[in-house]
Amino acid sequence: MSERNNNWLITGGRLIDPQQGLDGPADLLITDGRIARVGRAADWERGLKGARLDATGLVIAPGFIDLHAHLREPGFEYKETIETGTKAAAAGGFTTICCMPNTNPINDNRSVTELMIKQAQRLGGVRVLPVGAITKGSKGEELAEMGELQEAGCVAFSDDGRPVMNGQTMRRAMDYARGLDGLIIDHCEDLTLSAGGSMREGIVSLQLGLQGIPAAAEEAMVARDLALVELTGCRFHAAHVSSAGSVRMIRDAKRRGLPVTAETCPHYLALTDEAVIGYRTEAKMNPPLGSRKDQEALIEALADGTIDAIATDHAPHAADEKEQEFACSPFGVIGLETAFGIGYELVRQSCLPLTRLIELLTVKPASIIRSDRGTLSVGAPADLVLLALDAPWMVEPRTFRSKGRNSPFTGWTLHGRVRTTMVDGRLVYAPEQPA
Repeated sequence: MSERNNNWLITGGRLIDPQQGLDGPADLLITDGRIARVGRAADWERGLKGARLDATGLVIAPGFIDLHAHLREPGFEYKETIETGTKAAAAGGFTTICCMPNTNPINDNRSVTELMIKQAQRLGGVRVLPVGAITKGSKGEELAEMGELQEAGCVAFSDDGRPVMNGQTMRRAMDYARGLDGLIIDHCEDLTLSAGGSMREGIVSLQLGLQGIPAAAEEAMVARDLALVELTGCRFHAAHVSSAGSVRMIRDAKRRGLPVTAETCPHYLALTDEAVIGYRTEAKMNPPLGSRKDQEALIEALADGTIDAIATDHAPHAADEKEQEFACSPFGVIGLETAFGIGYELVRQSCLPLTRLIELLTVKPASIIRSDRGTLSVGAPADLVLLALDAPWMVEPRTFRSKGRNSPFTGWTLHGRVRTTMVDGRLVYAPEQPA
């Protein structure tokens, strides 16, 4: 749904906005799609215009921003479309999503970028910000027209799903991006180390008889990219970090003042390689699930600021593709509709404060792509989510708005449910509100 009204008075909720350092009772007045007032409605003059929304017992937070999602359109609409992907995003509390370029055709030119943006605007729901390819066809050879992509609306550059293996090519890309004040996002994987592997190398891969991918496949590319950042000064973001070794290098790079940010994903925080036992293809992703040591390092990195954001790496596949034998099944899991619930488990386990979790989903990703979203300060666009923290719910992918059903969390009971999502003051998800 997308409710046309964008004037609202939201009362009775607990407002958490890390950007402003707010955590407490507050009401919100939304006028013409922007935050007009924050405080107590009882103190404002009477005759306030707009629909009223009772948020008693709910958390009011800025809308979530996903730095890393695969919407599949154009070219793979049987897996997902911009329409189904953005509906899934809204149901998960996301108001902005950055879509990766590995579509068909690859998003390496203005026309594909504009198609994505226009389709999302036509649907009138969640904002879609395309990420343009670093190289033409994401082949890792000739640079794409990065300036043209940026002008068309791309917020970053990545060959996600295909690492830029050639170091000289990546250096040229970083030099070019720095001239544009652009952001490079890299899928850090050394293909010579990962070739043929289907899960993380370790005791579990040996037990299952599956060819493993060593953590060094990720770490070697992280090391190379950080060396190139130091050489070029380009802004760099490490995608879907999954290993303790990568965390150590990123932490060191930040201490040395390099312009580096990083994300990890909910599945690396909640699962280890043991989730693959039974040859569960829904637990197959790239980079693969790591060890308990990796999991602990990632959670610590979220807490101490080494990792800046939680991104979903939402990667839907058709059921018959994922139901193949493990080695042949494609990498990837869905995550838009479970991200907050999985993240909230870290709060329930006292691994993270709730304000930090919301920060990792809002103001931090906004700062990475230099967006004015991710806050509920006066004058900001009214992108927000209402959350019922104590509401338990069971993960049932068959009920998801995404076309994808490949969730590793099927059957889990989670807490923290999205009740309402707004973009520019318009309801884009509110299952308990009248249409």
